[in-house]
Amino acid sequence: MADIEISDVSKLMKLNSSTLRYYESIGLITDIKRNASGKRIYSEEDIKWIEMIGRLRETGMNINKMKKYAQLRKMGDSTITERKNIMKEHLEFIENKIEELSKSRDYVAKKVEIYTEMEGKMNGR
Repeated sequence: MADIEISDVSKLMKLNSSTLRYYESIGLITDIKRNASGKRIYSEEDIKWIEMIGRLRETGMNINKMKKYAQLRKMGDSTITERKNIMKEHLEFIENKIEELSKSRDYVAKKVEIYTEMEGKMNGR
């Protein structure tokens, strides 16, 4: 994949360009190159990192934790254990969230079942 401009990354990643610029302004995305016209251009590695940021966001990791992870990532392999610990903590958070959602899903499914039975009784009069 060749380097691509912010508008194309925005479409590809389903993020507003302003979100990408915000992530850059807070240090979540760093070292974005610019072309001769001064427009941001993103490498394949940048896109993979933005995809990871998206996954972390959609699974509920807050910006500050992502910033910490990004800082550690930039520091290199000496931070592998710290990054692993952040991911382990986040995995636990995700697993707890899935358990909560599963309980809520079961509750809602039971309500649907109850209403279906009630409909059947009403229609069977």
